[in-house]
Amino acid sequence: MISSINNSQIKNILALKNKAKARREQGCFIVEGIRMFTEIPQDSLVKTYISESFFLEMNGKDEVNIMEPGSCEVVSDRVFQAISDTVTPQGILAVVRQNNRSFDQILDCGHSAQSHCYMVLENIQDPGNLGTIIRTSEGAGVSAVIMSRNTADIYNPKVVRSTMGSVFRVPYVYVEDLEDAVRKMKERDITVYAAHLKGKSDYDEGDYTKPSAFLIGNEGSGLSGAMTALADRLIRIPMCGQVESLNAASAATVLMYESYRQNRRICRWIET
Repeated sequence: MISSINNSQIKNILALKNKAKARREQGCFIVEGIRMFTEIPQDSLVKTYISESFFLEMNGKDEVNIMEPGSCEVVSDRVFQAISDTVTPQGILAVVRQNNRSFDQILDCGHSAQSHCYMVLENIQDPGNLGTIIRTSEGAGVSAVIMSRNTADIYNPKVVRSTMGSVFRVPYVYVEDLEDAVRKMKERDITVYAAHLKGKSDYDEGDYTKPSAFLIGNEGSGLSGAMTALADRLIRIPMCGQVESLNAASAATVLMYESYRQNRRICRWIET
């Protein structure tokens, strides 16, 4: 049992928890909690760490199969509290390999999907917003999420936790040049829509049964001028009262589910 926070494995977990650079260099991130643990693809699991109290509670039970020799390390409750990113840790944490894809792989993956809907995120900073967008992307059948390099780290523990497991299933990629990525999408006949306050048409007037991409900008400054100029069409989400706009995650959700609604209707027509 590991009982010191000075242990090399514990120091590495702390680095993975706190530093995006460490996560990038190692190609790993941490996942915490029983539910999230059960979502991890087996070929992505590196190692599991459990608290002493969790070990005593679960030993001999079948609910969580973690006791394979060499794959699990027991740590003291004090040490587990130190490595946990939650106020009330459940006692299980895992180191997981990142699922990195190339931009071309992402487009090919989306080409085979039913909805052909892409979310393109420019410099989204709030971990909660990013996690919500990833989770909603799975629920709405989005083909893939494409992010600028300055978007929040998807492997941040807060982002991972808020995805509720969708981080393991939704295709996503960071790109160095988001403008170039959008141009390549347009070359593949993907219509690009920008959620924008200057939009001339409402979001539900577009035809999203064809391959489509939605551009979502930074929470504070919105889309850059260069990204806005690349859009084929500026769309708006009409507001009542004195509200000017929705936050990034809410706006993205509205657009994703309008795409889902239209494509679900088409699929039902084809089935009948």
